[in-house]
Amino acid sequence: MRFCFSIISCLALGLAASSAQAQAPRYLTTGRVVRQRPALDQLVAPGAQLEIISSGHTHVEGPLWVPDSSMLLFSDTKTRTIYRWKEQGGRSKFLEHSGYTGRLPYSDEPSSNGMTLDGKGNLLLCEHGDRRLAMLPLGEKSGKRTLTDNYQGKRYNSPNDVVSAPDGSLYFTDPPFGLLGKDKGPEPARELAFTGVFRRAPDGQVSAEITDVPRANGLAFSPDGRTLYVSNADSLRPIIMAYEVGKNGKLSKGRTFFDMAALPKNRFKEVPDGLKVDRAGNVYAAGVGGLLILSPQGQLLGTIDPGEVVANCAWGDDGHSLYLMATTFVCRIKTLAQGVPGK
Repeated sequence: MRFCFSIISCLALGLAASSAQAQAPRYLTTGRVVRQRPALDQLVAPGAQLEIISSGHTHVEGPLWVPDSSMLLFSDTKTRTIYRWKEQGGRSKFLEHSGYTGRLPYSDEPSSNGMTLDGKGNLLLCEHGDRRLAMLPLGEKSGKRTLTDNYQGKRYNSPNDVVSAPDGSLYFTDPPFGLLGKDKGPEPARELAFTGVFRRAPDGQVSAEITDVPRANGLAFSPDGRTLYVSNADSLRPIIMAYEVGKNGKLSKGRTFFDMAALPKNRFKEVPDGLKVDRAGNVYAAGVGGLLILSPQGQLLGTIDPGEVVANCAWGDDGHSLYLMATTFVCRIKTLAQGVPGK
């Protein structure tokens, strides 16, 4: 049975969070876990439930757990705000006007989106509005700085998600979602003739690694770092691709890892989105039906369905908590599987 989350409860929780952000949050339960194969029981225990920890948002994205601060960061892409959430203390504002300086034409999602930590603990932000990959040292007052905002002199479309490789390379997607009119935006908003995945090498050089995935979105490395998963947020080709990562960081031999085209569509705008991987190599993919859990071989084991479109997820706490971004609210579920917080 699906547990219904009423509009009245949602509004009440949102008002409580906004008026008393310093207080510990209330928890409400919502959604269901759909089990396609018995193997899912080894990852998510029967009876596990989703707890809502923050609500009243417009469109939550880009979750990241910061281990040394025991906090979850996430973006509300339409209000240009990054929030922090802690078990003790609840929700508060972390950064306002994220992704936005007011100097460019913006779409309806000008905020920061995907975030990660680099090898030095700096916060990396994909900023839709300012069309750049930025870096913010945590614990310092130096402010953000641009890591890269162009490829061969042409501005990116709107960097969306980023992952950090062990060698210090950064891989980030660049779909058109942050542009006015998206992929049909007016000139001169769009400068690049393609979208895809870029790599920023440790020396700062940028290369276009993938140019044939029109709506490249989520990214995740396999535990051994030899495979990079890339989601394509395209309703006409809703797939997750897998690419081999060479010793020099170059990507090659792309293959379809999972195709969501055959899945029943219960909600509008459900396409492949954010990705995460657990320590055993299972892939957690936001997409059609909620958060899909896929084996390392690409077999659908089950789906975590909070009742809303899921945009992304992140491992947190001790690695046995999975936080889901479900459009207007953030929820979490305890897992038997273990991920790596901060990745």
